[in-house]
Amino acid sequence: MRLRTLSLAAASGTALLAAGLLPAHASAAAPKSAQEGTVGAADLLAKVTSCSQISNGKYRTDEETSATVPVCGKNGAVFWKADMDIDCDGQRTTNCNEDRDPWFQADTAFHQSDGKPLKAETLPYVVVPSTSGIWNYSDAGIKGGGVVAVIYNNKVEYAVVGDTGPSQIIGEASYATAKALGIDPDPETGGADSGVTYILFKNSKVSPIESHSAAVSLGDQLAKQFLANN
Repeated sequence: MRLRTLSLAAASGTALLAAGLLPAHASAAAPKSAQEGTVGAADLLAKVTSCSQISNGKYRTDEETSATVPVCGKNGAVFWKADMDIDCDGQRTTNCNEDRDPWFQADTAFHQSDGKPLKAETLPYVVVPSTSGIWNYSDAGIKGGGVVAVIYNNKVEYAVVGDTGPSQIIGEASYATAKALGIDPDPETGGADSGVTYILFKNSKVSPIESHSAAVSLGDQLAKQFLANN
């Protein structure tokens, strides 16, 4: 996960642009993804218009921003609305490695069924804040491999809880999650400043965690239950 600051990210992008060295993949439009599952984004968003705060405080979206994002509770789920920073951690791949990501770490909090770290480039996963006095994700029924509906620009992407991040920052997902939602997945210059909704389904777990098709199948079931119960 990243520990960048806004100024560092901005400076890096400015330097690359000034030098004419911005990677081609960073400026190209990310490919669009078809709607996953049968539950529409509008139907899910209609259930999270108001927040019953369950966190003891609020989170920042970046190191230099103020704490404005609460974790909210619903029947069978928790949710938050934030930005999306790009997590490229885990197994080294073409676009997720030390050369592409200044904050790269070769591990993730949760691992594949074979014990290896997850692959951020190919597996849609979401990062949850590490346990702190603000909120304990485990106590809320959120576990590694749990299903998350990530909503952006009227699209729904199903992901798993795959990594943990800073204890006071929220709003981060894997390279693959961003790419599927049409968000620039570049770990240094990409991401979305706002407009991302994360709905995490309590006591859910995809098995094996690395199976995206299993996440979509279970996510679609849980999304239907979520609509029925809220």
